[in-house]
Amino acid sequence: MTTETVLITGATKGIGLEFAKVFASHCYNLVLVARDETLLEQQAENLKKDYGVQVNIFAGDLSSHTTIESMHQQLKNEGIDINILINNAGAGGFGFMTEADIQKEMEYLQLNMISLTYLTRLFTDDMVKRKQGKILNVASLAAFQPVPRMSMYGASKSYVLSFSEAIAEELKGTGVQVSVLCPGFTKTPLTQQFAGAGTKVFNKNMLDPKMVAKCGFEGLMKNKRVIIPGFKNKLMAKSVGLLPRKWVTIYTRKLLEQKV
Repeated sequence: MTTETVLITGATKGIGLEFAKVFASHCYNLVLVARDETLLEQQAENLKKDYGVQVNIFAGDLSSHTTIESMHQQLKNEGIDINILINNAGAGGFGFMTEADIQKEMEYLQLNMISLTYLTRLFTDDMVKRKQGKILNVASLAAFQPVPRMSMYGASKSYVLSFSEAIAEELKGTGVQVSVLCPGFTKTPLTQQFAGAGTKVFNKNMLDPKMVAKCGFEGLMKNKRVIIPGFKNKLMAKSVGLLPRKWVTIYTRKLLEQKV
C-alpha cells in the first residue's frame, strides 16, 4: 500500500475527477485543486468515504500566480510532499479568433500554458531534491495540428506537448519522470459547452473520461512519454506528420464544421 500523495488540478469534474478516483483506488492520498470550494468539499467527502484515503483540498483560481505560490507554500507548511503532479486544469473557447471574447481567451491561455509551467517548475524543484517524482501534463490530440475554430486552445496544447517532451528529456537521470496525455474529444464540461455548436465531432464518438484517466494512469506508471488514448487517435496523431500541414488544417476545419 502506497502512502504517496498526488496533486490533481481541475479535480472536481471530468477527467480530473476520474483521475482522483483512479489514484484513490490505488491507495494514493489526494490533494485536489479547483475553483469551486463547495464542489471540492463534496467530492473530497465522497472520495474519503468510497476509498478511505486522505484528501486535502485547495480552492483557488490557478490563472493567478499568487494562488499557485500560496498553495505550494501551504503544502510545505503542512509537510505534504507531492509525489505525483497531474496538471489537468485547462479551458478553451470554440469559434473564430476574431469573434472570441479576447479577455476570456487570454485567461485560458494563462491557465493552459503559464500556470501549468509555473506549477511544473515549483513541484519539479521539490521532486529533484528528493530524487523522485512523476508529472503528467494533460494536453490534447489538438496538440498535433492547427485547429481552426479552436485556434488558441489548440496552440496552447501544442505548447504543453512540446514543453512536456522537452523537460522529460532534460530531467533524465534526476529520478523525475514527465509524461503528457493527449486525449481526443472527451465527454467533459468543456466539450459539452461546445455541443451547442451542432457539430458532429462534439456530439458523437467522444471518449469516456474514465477511460482517459485510466489510460493516463497506466501510461504514467509505465513511464510512457506521450500517452494517446484510443487506437484511432494514435493513428491520427501519427498520420498528421505525413501530410502537408495545409491539408491537415483544411481537413480539421471541415471536421469541426461538419453538422450533425
